[in-house]
Amino acid sequence: MRVLLSEGDPIRLGFLQALLRDGGLRPLLLDSHMSAVEGRIGAFPQRLAVPEEEAAAAESLLREAGEWRLG
Repeated sequence: MRVLLSEGDPIRLGFLQALLRDGGLRPLLLDSHMSAVEGRIGAFPQRLAVPEEEAAAAESLLREAGEWRLG
């Protein structure tokens, strides 16, 4: 798996997951249990990842959508 970004905003995460899925990719949200435990106050960002073989396509798709930023 390749982590694309860490994000504390659940709305942006949902949007990015939908964008990747619509592009035929298989995104996976990591650390969602930790985020739920801490009450979604943003202290523990969640990580968005894709299978290693989809990483280049995911980065390209996010760039094209203006959503590629490290962080």
